[in-house]
Amino acid sequence: MADSLPIKADPVLDGELVDDTLPQPRPRASRRERFVFWWVHSPRVPLWLKRRDQARQAAKDFVVGVLRSPFWFLGAVFRGLVLGVRWWRGWVTVRDFREAAVQAEKLADKFGDIRVLTLFRWKVTGAVSVASAGVVTLADLLYGEVALWGLGGGAALALAIFGRRKEGSPGRKAVLSGPRTLSWTMDPQVLVDAFRDAKLIGKDETLRLVQRATRMGYGWAITVDLPATRKAADVIKNREALASALAVDEVQLIVERVRGNGGHAGRVSMWVADEDPYAAPPIRTPLLQVERWDAWRPVPFGRDARDRRVDLPLVWTSLLVGAIPRQGKTFATRLAAAGLILDPYTRLYVADFKAGKDWDAAAQVAHRFMSGDESAHVLALAGWLVELVGEVQGRYRRMRELDDETCPESKVTPEMSRDRMLDMPITAVVIDEVQVPLEDRTAVKVEGKTLTAGEYVGELLTWLAKKGPAAGIVLALATQRPDSKTIPSGLRAVLGSRFALRVMDWRDSNIVLGEQMNTRGYDSSRLLASHKGVGILRPDGDTQAGADVLALTVRTYYMPNEDWQAICRRGRELREAERTLTGHAAGSDLTIENTVKVIDAGEPQSESSESLPEPLAALAKYLAADSREFVPTSELVNALDADPREFAELMNDLGCQRTRGRVPTEDGGARQVRGYLTAEIRTGLRDRADVSADAGEEVSS
Repeated sequence: MADSLPIKADPVLDGELVDDTLPQPRPRASRRERFVFWWVHSPRVPLWLKRRDQARQAAKDFVVGVLRSPFWFLGAVFRGLVLGVRWWRGWVTVRDFREAAVQAEKLADKFGDIRVLTLFRWKVTGAVSVASAGVVTLADLLYGEVALWGLGGGAALALAIFGRRKEGSPGRKAVLSGPRTLSWTMDPQVLVDAFRDAKLIGKDETLRLVQRATRMGYGWAITVDLPATRKAADVIKNREALASALAVDEVQLIVERVRGNGGHAGRVSMWVADEDPYAAPPIRTPLLQVERWDAWRPVPFGRDARDRRVDLPLVWTSLLVGAIPRQGKTFATRLAAAGLILDPYTRLYVADFKAGKDWDAAAQVAHRFMSGDESAHVLALAGWLVELVGEVQGRYRRMRELDDETCPESKVTPEMSRDRMLDMPITAVVIDEVQVPLEDRTAVKVEGKTLTAGEYVGELLTWLAKKGPAAGIVLALATQRPDSKTIPSGLRAVLGSRFALRVMDWRDSNIVLGEQMNTRGYDSSRLLASHKGVGILRPDGDTQAGADVLALTVRTYYMPNEDWQAICRRGRELREAERTLTGHAAGSDLTIENTVKVIDAGEPQSESSESLPEPLAALAKYLAADSREFVPTSELVNALDADPREFAELMNDLGCQRTRGRVPTEDGGARQVRGYLTAEIRTGLRDRADVSADAGEEVSS
């Protein structure tokens, strides 16, 4: 109202909107932080002041030096006395003057002068001797025994300084430059002599000590710099010669190039074991002590010579294991598969072409499983691989439709692999004795061309090894015939991780590990027959030995059959708890007979239509004998007599995306139409059949 009293208003505040999500400026480092950074990275600060292990080793070396100093001092005094006598003899006999006269061919003319100078030096020697004796006698009379001890100590100290070992002095051997140290077993001079004997450095060249000899595990570790013209790769290549010079077996010597910021092409890290590191009994796998495992974590695989744990990455890569019989090939492959089995979200395809019982326990967790070495089993494997090819293609198409937060790249992420709605679990294909299917000569027809089953399997494996890892497909192949005829070069070239146990010669080793690996010092044919489970690992990813390590010798963990069965039982329990048991383990696997019949026709058969409702059952029957990769939408709609809109919704529920493809025309040409990939339809039908079978089991129970 107009006559109402004024009301005091609240104060008006002025401000601005502050977004806490914006990146804040980085605070300036304090003086202490800058000092610590300088201290850690400065080359002027010795290494033993930066690292505890180096400080402990420096303290041990100091104690050893104190205990050995009396012997070193006496030795230096003795050498000084010998060198002093030699110098005096040369001086009193005027050796330098005499040699100069001989070289000038004037010895006869200078003979008189030489004689006079010799007599003069003998007189000087006598005078100095008499004066020294007088000084000693006078000091004894004036000060007693204290003077004698002082003069004797001074003379001994002078002789020790004169007789100390100096690098580069005539008649003395060179030692490591840098901090002087003498370990219990790794004498720097022995190391330099060994490098020279192995012809890794020249007679006039030496080494520079980078990191003092340190006790590491059951051996000694040391890091040295080679001369400027020498390379670490040559030392690794000639490791056997260096081991011979050090008088140890080559399995006791580990030589690696130091890489990264702290290394260069001439820096070598060495480790010398006290005894054979692989002679001890093997260690049980640590997977026995865990309840479950994450497939995205590297699998515990074994230990290297330094007793460091070596884990093997499997996701986004593939594995090839090669060896001659009875060297631990199947054990190594089962170790890799054990970590995947303990992840309930992982899907497994296991094919055992040894036809034994090594892999039988995996049948209770595998989505697809078979054991046998007949042609029917090879054709069944081809059916699996075609199924996986369609699965990979479907995953890539579905990833394109996901937002960037869910799928930032065209790769499966850990969250995606555990999302059941996306249906993209990590899928491992384990094939033991892979040479059996690759050498099979059964004729099959593929897109009108006649191939052998081995060629077809090889092409499918190569395709999966190239495109499968990013979609969550992991290949683990094991063979006892690692030769170029058995494993195609195109397949070997795309298998990221390699593990070679003992083979017959360096050619077989190179086929497993890669070309010219023997020239780099990695040859599995040199492994001892008594070292079961010991092989050379070339990992595709980071390991405990470092991300830049090309290869390393590993002794795999020990996992006998009873441990393997226990891990498989635990894997089944985990899948039952998470309700992720599918396929063969759930009792709804393909039969070999159905797969063989369709492979003979040219393509693998889709899932049985008995457990599918209409019109899916009719669709499965229609595509059962169809060898085409692409089917037009109009053809499927007419064949099923379905409404186009309802059919599109049906295919969308199966996870099939419509795409463009070419079909032949009557005039011999081709036209582009919309349709679906038959492999993707078969995959959708098979998954729907698995779901229906699981639902039926629940109802019956």
